[in-house]
Amino acid sequence: MATNQFIRFFDQISIGDVPLVGGKNASLGEMVRKLSAQGVRVPNGFAITADAYRYMLDTAGAWGKLHEALDGLNPDDMQDLARRGQRAREIIYGAGLPKDLAAEIIAAYRKLQAQYGEDVSLAVRSSATAEDLPTASFAGQQDTYLNIRGDENLLDACRRDFASLFTDRAIHYRVDQRFDHFKVALSIGVMKMVRSDLAASGVMFSLDTESGFRDVVFITGAYGLGENVVQGAVDPDEFYVHKPTFSAGHRAVLSRSPGDKAVKMVFVGGKARQTTRNIATPKADRERFCITDADVLELADAAIKVEQHYGHPMDMEWAKDGVDGKIYLVQARPETVASQRRITMIENYVLDGRADVLATGRSVGEKIASGQARTITDMAHLSDFKPGEVLVADTTTPDWEPVMKTAAAIVTNRGGRTCHAAIIARELGIPAVVGAGNATGAVPNGQMVTVSCAEGDNGKVYRGAVPFHAEKTEVGDIPRPATGIMINIGNPDIAFKTSFLPNDGVGLARMEFVINESIKVHPMALLYPEKVRNPGARKTIDRLLRGYPNGERFFVQRLSEGIGTIAAAFWPKPVVVRMSDFKSNEYASLIGGADFEPDESNPMLGFRGASRYAHPAYAEGFRLECLAMKRVREDMGLSNVILMLPFVRRIKEADEVLAKMAEYGLKRGVNGLQVYAMCEIPNNVILIDQFAKRFDGLSIGSNDLTQLTLGVDRDSEIVAFDYDERDDGVKEMIRLAVEGCRRNGIHSGLCGQAPSDYPEMAAYLVELGIDTMSLNPDTVIPTTQHVLAVEKARNKKG
Repeated sequence: MATNQFIRFFDQISIGDVPLVGGKNASLGEMVRKLSAQGVRVPNGFAITADAYRYMLDTAGAWGKLHEALDGLNPDDMQDLARRGQRAREIIYGAGLPKDLAAEIIAAYRKLQAQYGEDVSLAVRSSATAEDLPTASFAGQQDTYLNIRGDENLLDACRRDFASLFTDRAIHYRVDQRFDHFKVALSIGVMKMVRSDLAASGVMFSLDTESGFRDVVFITGAYGLGENVVQGAVDPDEFYVHKPTFSAGHRAVLSRSPGDKAVKMVFVGGKARQTTRNIATPKADRERFCITDADVLELADAAIKVEQHYGHPMDMEWAKDGVDGKIYLVQARPETVASQRRITMIENYVLDGRADVLATGRSVGEKIASGQARTITDMAHLSDFKPGEVLVADTTTPDWEPVMKTAAAIVTNRGGRTCHAAIIARELGIPAVVGAGNATGAVPNGQMVTVSCAEGDNGKVYRGAVPFHAEKTEVGDIPRPATGIMINIGNPDIAFKTSFLPNDGVGLARMEFVINESIKVHPMALLYPEKVRNPGARKTIDRLLRGYPNGERFFVQRLSEGIGTIAAAFWPKPVVVRMSDFKSNEYASLIGGADFEPDESNPMLGFRGASRYAHPAYAEGFRLECLAMKRVREDMGLSNVILMLPFVRRIKEADEVLAKMAEYGLKRGVNGLQVYAMCEIPNNVILIDQFAKRFDGLSIGSNDLTQLTLGVDRDSEIVAFDYDERDDGVKEMIRLAVEGCRRNGIHSGLCGQAPSDYPEMAAYLVELGIDTMSLNPDTVIPTTQHVLAVEKARNKKG
């Protein structure tokens, strides 16, 4: 054979060379050749071609033996599969490397030593010729050998890698995908080892893996080698970056979520031959993020460039080198699950009951399923699993996939949303709760449980068969009505999914939901923790603030990332964010809140809304809210955010609050900032011409406006029968408000419950010519269709 017959360095190959070097190597070569100049960093290396694999078997005369080992295989007989797979691997490993092939490999190794130094360590990775296709990833099917040094160790790793084409999981996967074992060959990638064992590594996607939302980069990471993140042996940190604002020059992490990162994979053993081992991550490292914001943004930049080059969403592996401090991409392949989904219907699963929570973790998917729990501790017990059961395990590997395909749901102790269990659950369309801690101990084996991933980022395992139902909403090509249809939302966890509904933006983003769920602590308690008298609350506040320099930074970052996620989901459509609208009793229920709130007999009419913002008792808390919204608009670049003040009782109050906002960096009109007010007090309607001079729009809060027009406490069951948004007096108030907005040339909207509950109120608003109405997500489609019909009928009359 001619010299270099079987070796191609990365700069000699491209994506068109998949038949020769496999998908992984072809993609690495493509990035080296096309993206290195743009700053995408890939460790250099070379591919041992698929021709080398065939040449090795030809030389050894091994094809016939392989056929004997594999012909007539029953892939569902796990014992038969294991026996035949082992035989196939023995045949290939035993074939050995022909001398000329071995010489070429060593010669290429010498070139890497010349580039990186004689002591360079290597990663030896498989690259099958049928992998990384848009519809089949082949991820994790073959083996990888890391930190290899020395000629003999390298050649032995290559032999083992060739043999791994016939791991049990790879054989089963090819059968499922209907690939011929003898038409798939293996190429090997040999590349500079990125010493992430001394730093961090992870996986990233150029879209959100749960919803398929394409305007974000989703990054996961943990300390040590990347196998832990890929296989789900660790609960990783998670980060999102918003692509449109990043591309416009803004450099901010959209949101982040810390993982437990309990263990990290490192190398152990002598220099000549090493193995990997998981060791406990030091507590101080677990309590901080494994990479910096600068690292996250560098990764996002690379992900965007890779996706733009390939023209479709990508699944990438990255590693940070603890020696040189640089970040490298070590793999890029097409994303094969979320990007293949066509959003024609939005399905919402809803629990109809409650039960004891046995375990919680990160939710994968948005479904609910019930079944008998089956705890599997190792591969030897996989045969105990029965179809329709809930698989409970410490973690899963590709070898488990045959039984995973029959599970109602999956629950694991370890892992994040890009781990093996999560990826398979998404492919199968079943719910999974990963990183649940002690699920194998907390979920009783053999008992009925319900796995719910329909409640946001936190997935839960409930005791027993909790009733639930699915609400399906067709998302077709519904025309846009002349009346804007916006959405009410408070939960950032469902923002990406909700954005697929036909809409004209968000008419009401509830800040208090983010404060309650993500911050949990009263703003003044964060600023003055020493004034919190409850020792338990003080301890909780201290725990929440770990990793933050102070309470102000904690509040501003958490609130800005929650609101920013909603704004990003609907970008560039307008997102109207209402400043906090807790009542004093609701503020008091926050951690530490009782020490800063008055005890009021009627909080509904008390210290709430705008009256708080300039008041000495809360002005510093309002300052934090303003700093967070300034960060969303300016640092994060989400200038589609419109701010809205609730419960503005008087003109003087409006002026005081607007002056405070300007003092805190949110001056109306500067940088395009619009400020709305809620129109929910009769005085807002009576003095609408004066209020209109101070605000860019008014959003009618029909709930409070009804209550205050009719004098009915909507929280009182005794007089609830008198509460009705359809009352003629309430409708007249709405009419005067809409006409007043039109007269003053400002925006008019409604964000109360009325049009969601009563079609006749939606029709009334259309007749008035209101600019927008904002609805709960579950009523967007039917109300839109109703509005279209009303507009059509009106146009016929006109």
